[in-house]
Amino acid sequence: MTAHLLEVRDVARSYAMGPLLSRHRVRAVDGISFTMPSERAEILAVIGESGSGKTTLARMILNMLMPTEGSIRFRGTDLSDIRRGRDRLEFMKRMQPIFQNPFEAFNPLKRIDRYLFMTARRIAGLDAIDDAEHRVEEVLGTVGLSLAEVRGRFPHELSGGQLQRIAIARALIPAPALLVADEPVSMIDASLRLSIVNLLRRLCDETGVAIVYITHDLATAYAISDRIMIMREGQVVESGDARTVLDNPQHSYSIMLKAAVLSPDAASSAVRVVF
Repeated sequence: MTAHLLEVRDVARSYAMGPLLSRHRVRAVDGISFTMPSERAEILAVIGESGSGKTTLARMILNMLMPTEGSIRFRGTDLSDIRRGRDRLEFMKRMQPIFQNPFEAFNPLKRIDRYLFMTARRIAGLDAIDDAEHRVEEVLGTVGLSLAEVRGRFPHELSGGQLQRIAIARALIPAPALLVADEPVSMIDASLRLSIVNLLRRLCDETGVAIVYITHDLATAYAISDRIMIMREGQVVESGDARTVLDNPQHSYSIMLKAAVLSPDAASSAVRVVF
């Protein structure tokens, strides 16, 4: 039997809160289970407001945090067994993050192409200069850019939309099986958000990379996702096929989120979707 691409089982993460003598434990993530298939690529949207636990969940999937309870397996391997060295490098090749703020993803004093070539050498293992350059050019082309456009340039010389595309290209260099995108459009101008969202959908369809898409925005989730999970206070309150759930939500919290989505006529809506 083929292992799931990602298997999350009864995962919880607790934190100690409050003064030293009266601390109590808060469950940021509370008993979440789901799987992503290995035989087909899909986009799974994890939706919730600030404090819902969705970013904590993303950090556990990326093996940046260990669960307090439960287990996470990636391609059949328990993340708790992945430490340093070769196993860690192999994990990083196959699962890559895309973070919220592209302006914080790059050191303002370092040229952008340096990041791309370092990823090609250290993670993808492309030691030959020609091989690394070919791969960097290839992934930049996938996101609508070229090496000529970014070579020698510093982050401040590029727009937020360009930087986020470069962050996506960087994540694609080692040909990962899974991208974990944590609010990847929330720091980008509204006029550019749809282009990034559509890019993620195209990457899934054309390259076969699966995506966990963390967001507070039902509209973008509706636009690109195959499945969704709606989180509240660390728990999943509703999940399933994206269109089915969002067209006819059953949980009161899901209904409230849907009602809060702006109409197509609202000028500030980043992605204009009518439910």
